[in-house]
Amino acid sequence: MSDHVGAGRPTAVVIGASAAGLFAAAALTEFADVTIIERDTLPEGAGPRRGVPQARHAHLVWSGGVAAFGELLPGVVDDIVARGGRLVHIMGDMVSRAPNEVWFRRFTTTRHRNLVCSRDLLDSVLRDRVLADERVTVAQATTAVRLEGDAERVTGVRVRTDEGEAALTADLVVDASGRGSRAPRWLTGLGLPEVTERAVDAGVTYATRLYRAPDSTTTAGFPVVNVQANPAKAPGRGGIVLPIEDGRWIVTLAGTRGGEPTGDPDAFVDFALGLGHPVIGELLRGAEPLGGVTTTRGTRNHRRYYEKMRNWPDGFTVLGDATAGYNPVYGHGLTVAAQCALAIRHVLRSTGLTPPGTARRLQRAAARPVAAAWDLAVGQDAHYPGATDTPPTVVERLLARFVDHAVATGARNPRALEALLDVMSLEKPATRLFSPDMLVPMLLGPRRQHLREPPLTDTERTIARLGR
Repeated sequence: MSDHVGAGRPTAVVIGASAAGLFAAAALTEFADVTIIERDTLPEGAGPRRGVPQARHAHLVWSGGVAAFGELLPGVVDDIVARGGRLVHIMGDMVSRAPNEVWFRRFTTTRHRNLVCSRDLLDSVLRDRVLADERVTVAQATTAVRLEGDAERVTGVRVRTDEGEAALTADLVVDASGRGSRAPRWLTGLGLPEVTERAVDAGVTYATRLYRAPDSTTTAGFPVVNVQANPAKAPGRGGIVLPIEDGRWIVTLAGTRGGEPTGDPDAFVDFALGLGHPVIGELLRGAEPLGGVTTTRGTRNHRRYYEKMRNWPDGFTVLGDATAGYNPVYGHGLTVAAQCALAIRHVLRSTGLTPPGTARRLQRAAARPVAAAWDLAVGQDAHYPGATDTPPTVVERLLARFVDHAVATGARNPRALEALLDVMSLEKPATRLFSPDMLVPMLLGPRRQHLREPPLTDTERTIARLGR
């Protein structure tokens, strides 16, 4: 393994070949030759791998992420759609019950589109695009052991392979190794203080099973069906039916402490029938299961505030879940990863990769999309019993109540829904919820009745074998 990918250009090392690492590599190729360090052996095509256990569960990419994908890798969203993914109109192609137990009307005037596919397919397309770049090299079955350098500057990373250890030098090292990142220990090993961390854990367990969808649903563009948990009624239980490629549904069920789903295949449909509304369980009665049930318990929101550290070494940046991981139910991880990569590209276009202080600027730029997703996630999860040692403040409770009103308004008013989706999609800051588009219908109406049943069409009910 050579110390440098090429001569004459700066060099960067990215730790981790999951989505965050691939996005970071794509952003960095404009400024450096990039080596991606990956401890797994990457699959050929759309296959699972050990380092992404969460890939078994339902994933979607909010429209803010779709835009970031396209900006980083032009045409990549079209590639995903060509291989079986789907751009889903929100709310036209969705049947969704909000946490406050009202069903969103299926307005078709909003511009937002979510990208829906299996995580295996998404990662495969991203790998194909990024690793085809001659400025990118991937070192598989290679583990990052520690940082090289000192508290002032990171000069590379020490890696281990079956052949032994070696030092890989670089002008910039990016840690995109996920929730299991060892960056806190590496930094204290260089003599830096411990990073401030915060966790908010709603105690959510996820259980996922694949189904072969009823044949007629695969050609009719069957909607995403989502029943969100209600934080005001612990334990919170929810679920989602996500139509994906190859005529399959990926179905993820979730429950907080005291209401967790299990890995028992015989209990899966019964759990779905026991959600706040039984529509998901009713859909599964007409679908053929494919394989068993996969469960995951490590779903807490966990943030490391690297951007607030008083001293930060040049030559090192932390991105993706290594900085902040979120309860997957909010679907923000992939969007944040792409937006962070765009943020670092923007900084590097103005400063270059090697000047002193660049790494600190990169860390602070990446913190902005992280903070937006964090506030949305913990604003909900902090209200579950036992989620945090510091219960929500009066201000946080008032904000949560306002968000409930915003959701209730968006569920029945298209202008308000547009504002709500701008925020939920991480396209605009939360202040968008205080715009006239939201406040006018919230305060003055018109006030349509809330829907109390899922707004499936008669055709959708028929093809999914549901009764009225």
